[in-house]
Amino acid sequence: MVLLRRVIGDALRARRQGQHRTLREVSTAANVSLGYLSEIERGQKEASSELLAAICDALGARLSEVLGEVSDTLLLAEEMEGVLLPVEGKAEGKPVAREGEVSVSVRQDSPLKATLRATRKPQREVVYAA
Repeated sequence: MVLLRRVIGDALRARRQGQHRTLREVSTAANVSLGYLSEIERGQKEASSELLAAICDALGARLSEVLGEVSDTLLLAEEMEGVLLPVEGKAEGKPVAREGEVSVSVRQDSPLKATLRATRKPQREVVYAA
């Protein structure tokens, strides 16, 4: 079973790290304690909708964008057989499944804990000539 708070935390951390920002910078901008933001990113605490909106705002992201990413990740996790089981023969961080323009990788942190990361390639506009 994939924990929603874990997937939300992973999405927030990925955005923050993608911007090369520290926990301190984002926690100050979102007006949340550094420790609490860290716990949210690690999936140890569940953020309220108000707090989640403040964190997204501090990251310059729309709440709907972050929740859309989370939804895509959850959908793939629910549809992929054995996604939370150890993946034999795969290097850590390498794609283990592809569906459309979404790439998913799984890192087995311990026997009971796995990190699931989904990335979506930007959709390209396709123009057909008549």
